[in-house]
Amino acid sequence: MKVAIYSSTTQESQRLKRMIIQGLEQNQIEYDEEHPTVVISIGGDGTLLSAFNHYQDQLDSIRFVGMHTGHLGFYTDWRTFEVFDLIESLKNDSGQSVSYPLLNVDAKFSDGTKKHFVALNESTIRDMVKTMVCDVYINAELFERFRGDGLCISTPTGSTAYNKSVGGAIMDPKIVGFQLGEMASLNNRVFRTLGSPIIFGADAVLTLRLNDDSTAVLSCDRTQLMLGNTRHLMELTYSVAKQQIKFAKFRHTNFWLRVKDSFIGGES
Repeated sequence: MKVAIYSSTTQESQRLKRMIIQGLEQNQIEYDEEHPTVVISIGGDGTLLSAFNHYQDQLDSIRFVGMHTGHLGFYTDWRTFEVFDLIESLKNDSGQSVSYPLLNVDAKFSDGTKKHFVALNESTIRDMVKTMVCDVYINAELFERFRGDGLCISTPTGSTAYNKSVGGAIMDPKIVGFQLGEMASLNNRVFRTLGSPIIFGADAVLTLRLNDDSTAVLSCDRTQLMLGNTRHLMELTYSVAKQQIKFAKFRHTNFWLRVKDSFIGGES
């Protein structure tokens, strides 16, 4: 086992990082930030998203562990007072993991360039200047012409994030698929969209084709792609990624308990 720590810059996160590194040394567990097999994220869900992005080219060989220093997050299982329990779990680790699907994002631009992204939570396409217009294709068949503020395409685990705020459904993370949610779509006698979230299966391909004068902005998780005046987005293609994110299974909180704690709370 080789362990790396990816932490936020807060004083508490840095203190915990030092404690864990000391515990790893005492238990002869190798610390390796370049090629780890386990990455411990200390902070919140945002920190884990950054850790995922940092180690994205090594997902096949890495399992993630989340320790939160703030509010309970969907990707963080361990609390600040459980450092020694975490070290003990690492010592006795059997290599088991739980995996969740990711989202492929392929973008084409007006100057002929292309970019590829992998999202853990979601990708959004929005126009802050004017109504966004794009044709929505499902498996290469035209489905609708969307007009509105934008669209949110989320993974099952990301369905509790921005997707939920735009009226999307919460998906069981055991489902291999992704979801399309609308942002303030225009629906009247002239313009019409489905007006509800769409959940796609593992083999579906979603394509969005934008107008030539589009000023839409693309985001993938915490990364926003800013474009200049010389090029704009022409086409986006979404599908389930071949890669998955893996979390160490020595403790991984039940997804629906996370949903209850985060959005309902209290006694039922």
